Amino acid sequence: MKAPLWTADALLSATSGFSYGSIPPIHGVSIDTRTLEPGDLFVALEGEARDGHDFVHAAFEKGAAAALVHKDQVENLKQLGPLIGVNDVLEALVMLGQAARSRLSGHAQIIAVTGSVGKTGTKEALRYILSQQGKCHASVASYNNHFGVPLTLARMPADTRYGVFEVGMNHSGEIMPLSAMIQPDVALITTVEAVHLEHFQTIEDIVKAKAEIFTGLNSDGTAILNRDNAYFSILQDQAKKDSVGHIVTFGSDPLSDIRLRSVTHEAHCSHVAATIFGRDINYTLGVPGHHIVMNSLGVLAAVFALGADIEAAAKALAEISAPTGRGAKSVYRIGGRPITVLDESYNASPASMRAALSVLSLTPPEPGGRRIAVLGDMLELGPQSDAFHAGLAPLVESLGVDLVFLCGQHMQHLWETVSNERRGAYSATSKDLTKSLLESVRPGDVVMIKGSLGSRMGLIVSELSKFLNKENSVA
Repeated sequence: MKAPLWTADALLSATSGFSYGSIPPIHGVSIDTRTLEPGDLFVALEGEARDGHDFVHAAFEKGAAAALVHKDQVENLKQLGPLIGVNDVLEALVMLGQAARSRLSGHAQIIAVTGSVGKTGTKEALRYILSQQGKCHASVASYNNHFGVPLTLARMPADTRYGVFEVGMNHSGEIMPLSAMIQPDVALITTVEAVHLEHFQTIEDIVKAKAEIFTGLNSDGTAILNRDNAYFSILQDQAKKDSVGHIVTFGSDPLSDIRLRSVTHEAHCSHVAATIFGRDINYTLGVPGHHIVMNSLGVLAAVFALGADIEAAAKALAEISAPTGRGAKSVYRIGGRPITVLDESYNASPASMRAALSVLSLTPPEPGGRRIAVLGDMLELGPQSDAFHAGLAPLVESLGVDLVFLCGQHMQHLWETVSNERRGAYSATSKDLTKSLLESVRPGDVVMIKGSLGSRMGLIVSELSKFLNKENSVA
């Protein structure tokens, strides 16, 4: 029988809680009844929109083993099932995560990944690669904030060999406590770009916020930095100020420890030649795009720093795929002819928008088809937002995008700037834009959909998929 994730005694000790009812062995930890599995501990977090205590009944109906609740709620909920009462539910989850990290000391290697773009794809590549070399535990989806990180820690089995954590932020001071929880052996910063400018005065302030990840590094830990990034020197100086034990660099810069020698881009993959501390290595990368190539160098740098098998990691890179919302490719067929959809709908910034348009340019349409970019607002860019959106026009033109379908207040500035022959349709919202896109798409097209999460571009992906499937399509 599978060993429990948490025993009752360990759970109560970690959270400083008290039990009501007999707490059975816990096999998972959940904050969402929609994904809760039988045997999970349900953590009743209180959010701005919802109070988890309102879902305790549903959690037990789905098979929760116990629920972690505020002590003042125990009397109201005790008839539902075994409870652990605590002073503060989120703080108890943090304490549980810290206890999980402590029991791994000495036998596990932990890496934390941050950066303006590329965090999730890099984390997923590391998860896939390291899972082939030992028991690996990683963040699900983008659980990279003040509740996602402790939740991921709390779910980490005691026999984990490798832990991979994604760390995100919108404001200064958010990464430092997350890094302190994770206590990484390796900290990887993919790149620093113009994102979240609404909350920062300068990009240099973003650099400093990202560098907070160094503060939680173990004393002999390794910082992995992108030498090609314009802010490399600032990050390097900060790493030294924080007494980081080792600094490993990656990029095309000749001084990089993991250096890109050459790359051949194709629609479905990239062929890479790199040098790793003076040793040449060639590999195929299963996801297209130059930004993915650069991230793969960071992945190999992390594998090196963790002491894992570089050759096996490089070989496994051929098998990775883009996550949903971050470049996932689907091919549908109408009358035997393909329509390709590139799902980049999860989020957007100027840097990631450039990368997605570049991948679109690498993907050839079938005869009679077109390259179509469906773009929603890039959010949190502050006073320069309209300029960032209008500034995409030259890229759209130079990369051979045939049509743009745009939505959102800021994307109106791109609509007004791009040439008339490339205008597909403009609408205020993604919902309003969908009808125009569905009426226009035809066999042979390649359709790339991207925008910030608040632009709700996932709605267009969903509706387009339903439409193409209804039109006798197959994925």
